[in-house]
Amino acid sequence: MSRVLVAIIHVYQRFVSPLFPPRCKYYPTCSEYAVEALRVHGVWRGLLLAGWRLLRCNPLSDGGLDPVPPKRA
Repeated sequence: MSRVLVAIIHVYQRFVSPLFPPRCKYYPTCSEYAVEALRVHGVWRGLLLAGWRLLRCNPLSDGGLDPVPPKRA
């Protein structure tokens, strides 16, 4: 399932994202963050982390460096 979601994000990055000016206030970008979160944490936690990141990426946010947290042991 995570491979399917990562593939969808890659399609977005390749075909949709270039149509708009860069506007993500964070590094890595929200789509890069989502891919890494899915790969590190799996589908459910990865989706939660990516969703929370998208909610934080707004005009009121300062942005900056926001790496995916490491997987809990």
